[in-house]
Amino acid sequence: VCPLQKMYTLGSDFIPSSIHAGGLRYHGMSPLVSAAYDKGYIQSTSYDQTETFEAGVLFARTEGIIPAPESCHALKGAIDQALDAKAKNEERTIVFTLSGHGFLDLSGYEQFLNGTLPSSERDDY
Repeated sequence: VCPLQKMYTLGSDFIPSSIHAGGLRYHGMSPLVSAAYDKGYIQSTSYDQTETFEAGVLFARTEGIIPAPESCHALKGAIDQALDAKAKNEERTIVFTLSGHGFLDLSGYEQFLNGTLPSSERDDY
């Protein structure tokens, strides 16, 4: 991939909130995802990390898999889509990615469960 590839970015001087989902703190997006966004195939959504950890705990209790914090953002979006479909009595196919387990992030889950996980600044970019 060369610098000529189109990529959406928040700018090289963007400094994100300190959150547990470190993989989401990068200022840019892959060329493939950028192209899908440019064509209108996907949209972006921002969530507070406490909302996403809540989705992760629900998933863990339901499926027995502790998701990585990055995956919790996708889970929160999938849950929101499912609840919206249910409210509208619509049938939808909802696909999300589970990119990893949260075994290395158990301290974040511990903070969430004992109420000490700080909220992240929520910005809809």
